[in-house]
Amino acid sequence: MPLLQFDIARTLSDTAKTSLAERVTEFYTTEMATTAGHIAVTIRERDPAEMHLGRAVDGPLLFLDAEIRRGRSIDRKRAFALATMEYAAEELDIPDENMKVVFTEHPGSAMMGVDRVGGEWNSDE
Repeated sequence: MPLLQFDIARTLSDTAKTSLAERVTEFYTTEMATTAGHIAVTIRERDPAEMHLGRAVDGPLLFLDAEIRRGRSIDRKRAFALATMEYAAEELDIPDENMKVVFTEHPGSAMMGVDRVGGEWNSDE
């Protein structure tokens, strides 16, 4: 039941936002071995002055805070992060130096919807 929260220092069209959400959902299902029905994505446009990264170069910044169930390997998380950053570089013109992905892991029971409380992740999902 991940919550994938993007902050981006540029304006995106509705089409670009929808494409980002759809592609990231695809990346997540593939790399993290799960289904799409419970993946939530937010995209927040920020004024460039509201975001800072020490290594940044000229261009917009993009940060992803990925709130996920605990249990995935570093290899799965890294593959998802790299796929997401590659897409952002190619489709949104974000310089590599200007992106950051942070994972925060939670027990499954901390992730809830109206109809369910999440369980622990396992590789059989």
